[in-house]
Amino acid sequence: MTMKSTETVTFHLDPAHPPTMTDAEMQALRELRDDEIDFSDIPAQPSTGWRRISELVPAENKQQITLRLDADLIAFFRSTGRRYQSRINAALREYVTAQKKAS
Repeated sequence: MTMKSTETVTFHLDPAHPPTMTDAEMQALRELRDDEIDFSDIPAQPSTGWRRISELVPAENKQQITLRLDADLIAFFRSTGRRYQSRINAALREYVTAQKKAS
């Protein structure tokens, strides 16, 4: 850590040599309750507006196609449970909505 004249502390993390926690720090972290976590330094996230899949597009509007996706994407969505294809559809719909708003 370095201290600048503005009293701003800067810290550069070396991914090859991450800092280690002491046993006391690890124990304190394990004992920390959710309501004790300070989120004040995290910037506000815009609402993604996630909705139920059925609210996005009626089922009768769907069209069957063949689509090649990366294996890790398919594995992720499958790991989320049943109706994973509908969640992929919802993620794509949110992307299209965001692109329409941006243009």
